Amino acid sequence: MPPDRLSQTLTALADPTRRAILARLSLGETTVTELAEPFAMSLPAVSKHLKVLEKAGLISRGREAQWRPCKLEPEPLKEVDAWIGEYRKMWEARFDRLDAYLKTLKHDGPTN
Repeated sequence: MPPDRLSQTLTALADPTRRAILARLSLGETTVTELAEPFAMSLPAVSKHLKVLEKAGLISRGREAQWRPCKLEPEPLKEVDAWIGEYRKMWEARFDRLDAYLKTLKHDGPTN
């Protein structure tokens, strides 16, 4: 069974090199060669990272004559944000209840 899209996205985001590539692409389209510049790795190694990002739908690659730009695709990131957002709501509600409870303890004073 193939992994779901959220799992593919999270797997792609688990690697710091791929996150750095996405950060660079957030500034705009660029070529594979330009993406590879800050990394101490070969172009084929960078291409492997790009394939993982592309499979997860996080980037797309175009073709304009000899120029093959890579572009950030934000939709999978929006899905991760929505998934995390549900947990954020739960934890905020729990912290709000804890805060309210602690305020009642403080207001009621120490119990002896």
